[in-house]
Amino acid sequence: MKYRVFFLAMCAFLSMSFGANAADTAKSGQNLDGVKQKIQKSLGMQVSSIGDSPVPGLLQVQTDKGLFYTSEDGKYLLQARIFNLDEGMRNETENTLTQMRLDGIEKFKDSAIEYKADNEKYVVNVFTDITCGYCRKLHNQMDEYNDLGITVRYLAFPRAGLNSQPYQDMVSVWCSDNPQKALNEAKGGENVAKLSCSNHVADQYNFGQSVGVNGTPNIILPNGSVVPGYQPPSQLLQAIQDAS
Repeated sequence: MKYRVFFLAMCAFLSMSFGANAADTAKSGQNLDGVKQKIQKSLGMQVSSIGDSPVPGLLQVQTDKGLFYTSEDGKYLLQARIFNLDEGMRNETENTLTQMRLDGIEKFKDSAIEYKADNEKYVVNVFTDITCGYCRKLHNQMDEYNDLGITVRYLAFPRAGLNSQPYQDMVSVWCSDNPQKALNEAKGGENVAKLSCSNHVADQYNFGQSVGVNGTPNIILPNGSVVPGYQPPSQLLQAIQDAS
């Protein structure tokens, strides 16, 4: 009899605990939805992901305009870097951004314009704009990058935004029957023949903004870390090797 009473009591306790946990989970989900809606309505940013951050009491928010943190009630918004002192000043924010970059370049690998090295050792992804002087300088040295075993994949980042002529021109480049040739000509200052098709130029631009790109060229190394700005071939090779 005692064992039967004990068993029934345990069942009741577990049922109450499960119910409380389910209620807490539902409440947490509702709170996250509320914070997400508040950010989107107040700031006009699209939230792609929201959840716990490395710091208790803060939420981590991935948006189309970058990575942010917010208080659990959504009252305060922070744009910051979080460092873990117990792990040798590990940059937790950069770790998150690194994974976001790697996920993004995997998503767009089939829509990048690639200049492949014959003896490929490394692959970098470069956010580029056809009107950017240093982008053109990098492009003019493509053979040197390739000779070092570096394959370059271009992602579109029209700096003037999606309502600009450079954006329209980059769409035409990406829609060309020979995107490499069209990009060579565009970066050489030639007029771009107007073309349209289903493309990922806007998606690549939005991806760049979501991982903090605000200028070109912006180079994503094989490990997902970033080298902002133009890098001569030998220096880029060294940066890749240092990051490996």
